[in-house]
Amino acid sequence: MKITIITVCYNSEKTIEDTLKSVLKQSYSNYEYIIVDGQSTDNTLKIIEKYRHLFGTKLKLISESDKGLYDAMNKGIKLATGDIVGIINSDDVLISKDVFKKIIDHYTAKTDILYADLIYVDSSLTNPIRDYISGENKNKYWCPAHPTMYIRKKVLLDCGLYNLKYPVAADFDLMVRLNIHNYHFTYLKDYLVLMRLGGASNGLKGYTECFKEVYQILRNNNVPLPLTKTIIRTLKVLRQHPNKKKREALKKYLIMYENEQK
Repeated sequence: MKITIITVCYNSEKTIEDTLKSVLKQSYSNYEYIIVDGQSTDNTLKIIEKYRHLFGTKLKLISESDKGLYDAMNKGIKLATGDIVGIINSDDVLISKDVFKKIIDHYTAKTDILYADLIYVDSSLTNPIRDYISGENKNKYWCPAHPTMYIRKKVLLDCGLYNLKYPVAADFDLMVRLNIHNYHFTYLKDYLVLMRLGGASNGLKGYTECFKEVYQILRNNNVPLPLTKTIIRTLKVLRQHPNKKKREALKKYLIMYENEQK
């Protein structure tokens, strides 16, 4: 199977080199890498060009104006030629060189969407903050870690791409639609991504906007008790406070990542 991995970026000079390296090191070679840039004005494009020749024909770069993060993701999906499509943000990294191989090894004939777990880290990628365990409990408002999802392209086209009316929570909207259509999910119980904390859905303003959008998404998709379920989902997120013991246990994964980069 061929994997399409998509990175959306805009003025990402501080982090995108880590992302590029983590994709470049993958042991599974049947992939393409599509980078959709929103006309960066910093050194992002220069950094990408520095690595372009190492990817050979695997790398496709687009740099043009867009209508936001999810519009750029949709552009990448439409260009994808892979059997399955995944997203890696321009400030995140694949946790090891065998991420693609693990995905392919666990993708069965029945699988429509494969997903896994991730670790939230600080900006230096050296200190774990907490993890996100996606788990196997699925309902119509359940959402696994978005950067760990690898979805058949046909499923994305059939179900519909990211809805641009939700600038913060379009990934959640996509998940609700995938759940409603009863596609087959495969859970890979492993960490696949180191995700830097930040982004549009973090912080007080981000949580507020996300709350509003999640409620609208549940209501628009006719999920019962949308307000109650939005509150429950928000409380679960807010309860994910850093745990010192768990952070110590997660450090081995960051050490593994760091050793692979040498």
